[in-house]
Formats: sequence, structure tokens, C-alpha cells
Amino acid sequence: MKSLEQPRILIIDLGSQYTLNIARELRGLGVRSAVLSPKKAGDWLKANQPLGIILSGSDSSVNDPESPVPPDSILHRRIPILGICYGMHWLANELNGKVESIPELKEFGPVRVRLNTEDPLFAGLDPQQDVWASHGDSVTVCPLGASQIARSLGTGGIAGFSNPHDKLWALQFHPEVIGTPKGDAMLSNFVFGICGCDKDWQPADIIGQIREEVIKAVAGRRAEIGMSGGVDSTTSGAIIGPALGDLLFPVTLDTGFLRHQELPEIIANVGYAGLKTKVVRCQGRFERALAGLTDAERKRKAFKKLYTRILEEQAGRFGAKLLIQGTLATDLIESGTTGGDRIKSHHNVGLKTWLKQIAPFRNLFKHEVRALAKAVGLPDSVCLRQPSPGPGLMVRVVGTPAVQDKVKIVSWADWKTTEILKRRGEMEKISQLVVALFGVRITGVKGDGRAYKYPIAVRPIDSVDFMTARGHRLSPEIEDEIISELTKHQEIGTVGFFYTPKPPETIEFE
Repeated sequence: MKSLEQPRILIIDLGSQYTLNIARELRGLGVRSAVLSPKKAGDWLKANQPLGIILSGSDSSVNDPESPVPPDSILHRRIPILGICYGMHWLANELNGKVESIPELKEFGPVRVRLNTEDPLFAGLDPQQDVWASHGDSVTVCPLGASQIARSLGTGGIAGFSNPHDKLWALQFHPEVIGTPKGDAMLSNFVFGICGCDKDWQPADIIGQIREEVIKAVAGRRAEIGMSGGVDSTTSGAIIGPALGDLLFPVTLDTGFLRHQELPEIIANVGYAGLKTKVVRCQGRFERALAGLTDAERKRKAFKKLYTRILEEQAGRFGAKLLIQGTLATDLIESGTTGGDRIKSHHNVGLKTWLKQIAPFRNLFKHEVRALAKAVGLPDSVCLRQPSPGPGLMVRVVGTPAVQDKVKIVSWADWKTTEILKRRGEMEKISQLVVALFGVRITGVKGDGRAYKYPIAVRPIDSVDFMTARGHRLSPEIEDEIISELTKHQEIGTVGFFYTPKPPETIEFE
């Protein structure tokens, strides 16, 4: 394998929430990449010569004078460039094309396009493809010397253009997300066929690199690791535990927001990682910290503040100066720390603490961590475990304070729904199940009398990277059984099913 010192593809991060998805897809293809801001990309290019450049999307508009701008020098290097969404807009705008905001051309979610398969970017693909789009602006005139290579069958808009002579390609949709099934083939055509890259990355290398990085950062000191029992923290513990030995102090917080019988499951999973965790009972403290809060972000921030304080207290007792967490790229992205807009705060991102923080999975996505879990010998109960929000069921009490009586309703509803889906063989087909309580009572009828009870939302979704998701539609028979079972609870009045994709919805309601 070639040296890991010089990535062959430069990804210029212009603010998209999907930027790290591009790097993930290239890793899957066996190609290393550097993800840099426009300023850092300009500096990096002074000393490096990549084989190709990819411009990410963004939530900005090129018609806004404050929008991000890649280094001008990239257009004069004769290096293949692929612009994605905003990256496409920037190329068109910079090269005398036209970009406009036309309501009829806006697209969000699944889109069907027709490709010119004679273009090398689409070599080997069928002319019609399902893709994932998320754009308000659109290219209405291709830049000078470029021709259209993809068209939206829904709006008729330009979905891609290229100028092979000047080594320019651009796509309106996102090939880097799961919603574009053949996006990996397009990226493969770009990095191998157009840029001429060789494979220089093997997934098995990640484990050794993580251990080396953590050993170097810890440098013989004691370190605390938060253990939630999920695939991220369990895999992190399994990888670094043998390297740190007695220097590692695992901690689990019982916040009062765990799911039905979740604590024994956490302890078992930590054991599979070869560790033993200290369980800190802190339900009362969290209940007091969150008292009266209804706004989702205020809840998350209050949870994060107390979460950090308790970890500091425990670290101080152990004599630890470092905190290791299973924070993923998706957590960083949604928290707005990678250049995109903040969608929601995460309890394990950007902690204000005296503890030095180490996040060995910060550039990895959920499916990559699952592969690592399998590689280190963790059982399927860990490798395939559905993700759950770090703050637990707190974020599934929506629009109302997360007091224990409401948390108990959600816990019961989640347990009953999960049991039904497991019995029907449906749970294993679902990437994540969200069962939430909405905080506004509604009028109904029970036993021929008026009932004024809570609605329960059931949201099963399909996803791989959890940056995009589709609703997993249940059969009417399963829906009816869930409704019948949940409305037996004296405080539940109705059940609704939510199948909106991400975007525009997020996976969790709060």
C-alpha cells in the first residue's frame, strides 16, 4: 500500500452537512482524501498536488456576497474538479454560467434524472437513475464550453454539466449519500477513471491507527471513557481497552432517561468489550436540571452541561485528565462544528471542560464503526444495535418538560412497539425506531367517554449513514396492532406514524 502521507483527492468543504460523507465514500472505494476549508485548501495546495478536487455543497447561495469561495487557483491547475450542488453553482457562476433561485426548479429528497452515459462520469450506468437532491438555487445556463450531462425528469432542470477539455464536472444532486444508489459508481468513475487514482486505503488499517493515536494522546496518563452500551462507545472501548489497560476508566451515567431494561444491556455490552463500567446513579440531578424546560435546544444544552459536570467529577476521583468519547462524524456535522449549519446540539460534542477530549471516531460514520465492531469480535447484539439518542428518552418527550411520568409513558410505548415489530420480524429491517410523546393532550373517546390524552409518534426509518433517511413504511396490519396495543395505556389517546425523509425532517423530533 502507498504512503498515507499524501491524500490523492482534495475535498474543499464549502459548508455542506454531507462533506464528510464524500470522504467516507472515497474511503470505501480505497482512496484517501483531505477535507479542508477554502482557506486551508489554498495553503495546502501550495505544497501538494492532488490528482483531483471535489467541491462540496453548502447551505449558502452563490448569489449571496458572503457565500464561501474556493481558492481561485484550482481553475488554473488542470486538475479534474467535481462540483456537487453548491460546488456546481460556484463553477457555473465563476465561468459565465447562470444560477437562479426558481421555485419550480427546487428539489428536496428523491429525484429521478436522465444521464448522458457517454460522459466518463456516468460510464457503465443506466441512463435513468434515482438520486438525492437538496437545493434551492439551480443552474439555468451551463458555463462557457460546458454541456449538460444530466437532466431532472421532475423539473426538467439541469442536473449536471461537464467540460472534459477543461477537466470540469458538476452535479446538482448528491452522489455521496445513500439516497443516490449509484453515487458510489459515479465517484468511482471520477477518482479512478477521470483522476487516475490508485487504491491507497484499507479499512483494517483504521484499528491500528486509532490505537496509535490514542496511545500517543494519552501518553501514560489516566483517561475516562463514557460507555453508553451503543455500538460507538462499545467499539471504542474494545479497540483502545487493550492498549490502555488500567489507565482506562469506563463510566456509565444512569440519567433516568434509559429505555426499558437498558441498563443491564449496557453493562453486558461493556463486558463484551472486555471492560467493566462504573454506573453513576444521577436521575434526580438530571430531573432538577431539566425542570420546566420545553424547548428542544435548551433541554439538550442543560443535559450536556450536567453530563459534562458529572464526567468531570468522576474523572477527578479517578485522577483522569483526558476524556475519550465515541463521537462520530454525524454528531459533529449536526452540531455545526464542520462548517455546516447547526441542526441540533449533541451531548458529546464541544464540551466545555478542563478534560482534554479525544474522539477517535470523529471522521467515521455509523456503518464504518459497525464494520470495526465486527472486526474486533463484538457480537451481533452490539454490531447491529440500533442507535439511540445520547440524552436518552429525554429527547422523545417533545415540546414539554421531560418529567418522569411522561418518560415512563414513552419507555412503555417504545417497549411495546419494539416487541410487536420483533415478533413480526420487522425490527431487523429497520435502521432506527423512534417512539416519542408529543406534549399537547388531544381529545378522544375511551369507553364511551371523553378522553384527553397524549399522542404517541412512531417513526421507523431506513438509513446507513444517518445523514439521510427514508421512512420505513409498516403494513396496515402492523400499524393497526401498534395502535391497538398503545392506546390501551390510560394516558395514550392516539398514535401517529411519521415517514417523512431526512431531509427535510431529522431522525429525532427534538
